[in-house]
Amino acid sequence: MAQITYREALNQALREELDRDERVFIMGEEVGYFGGAFKVTDGLLAVYGEKRVRDTPIAELTIAGAGVGAAMGGLKPIVELMTINFGLLAMDQIVNHAAKIHYMFGGRAKVPLVIRAPQGAGHQLGAQHSQSLEAYFLHCPGLLVAIPATPADAKGLLKSCIRQDNPVIFLEHESLYGVKGDVPEGEYLTPLGQASVLREGKDITIVSYSKCVYDAVAAAEALENEGVDAEVIDLRTLNPLDTATVVESVRKTGKAMVVYEGWRTGGAGAEIAAQIYEAAFDHLDAPVERVATLDTPIPYNARLEKAALPGAADIVKVAERMV
Repeated sequence: MAQITYREALNQALREELDRDERVFIMGEEVGYFGGAFKVTDGLLAVYGEKRVRDTPIAELTIAGAGVGAAMGGLKPIVELMTINFGLLAMDQIVNHAAKIHYMFGGRAKVPLVIRAPQGAGHQLGAQHSQSLEAYFLHCPGLLVAIPATPADAKGLLKSCIRQDNPVIFLEHESLYGVKGDVPEGEYLTPLGQASVLREGKDITIVSYSKCVYDAVAAAEALENEGVDAEVIDLRTLNPLDTATVVESVRKTGKAMVVYEGWRTGGAGAEIAAQIYEAAFDHLDAPVERVATLDTPIPYNARLEKAALPGAADIVKVAERMV
């Protein structure tokens, strides 16, 4: 194992897949000479050249559309959007084309496209640049949604997504790029649709993904001091969703909480909670709880921003009430 950052893990994945398959190429705003807005593509232009690391105009709809066309033509494009907030400008290409072409062409056309984008709040970037929009893409059939929390999963999942023949939305939380973790050396893949049980427990199940996984683990450690044994599950992907692992845990603990940074109303956590109810209702000793971002535009003010977002203290408070 090597201790590297989330950013470095993603960079390694890109290098390995560029080396492995000559059809793979990267395109996006500032991915070349600048090395990406968050430096994930740093150093790749010098190695692979402008043909495979392509700087584009500031035109998200065009970038996504070019990615769809390249994928249909037999290439394996990795599109980087500077932030998922700008992905809203490309929703027609993502939702009406990338997600539907395989179906509408009777399976004869494939769209092996990966769209990478940072998202999330916590850096005082204002309401238009601090959103978590995974529920938008989870709602759309035909799109896979990967949302890793750890450096190891960031690398392993990205490699698996690049090898897919289906379009993938790959979401990276902005606060995680500098987080360090153990990453296996050599070739490895993290399978899509397989959650990770980060901490076993018997009193309550805490289901989460992306940055909120770290809040869930911190809350579980705090709850342990109060005699509450919490199990923490990192979903890793939202589509496919590993409902089986979640249900198995809930059947053991009898209580479930879903923690996510998207807005509470209509968020991905609401869908996860609904699936828990449908598959494990008879095993629940209490209603499924959701801990999420308040239903408000993300404030710019640092204290207000923190108050709007879910944190470990919020998880502990809800868990205490449930248990």
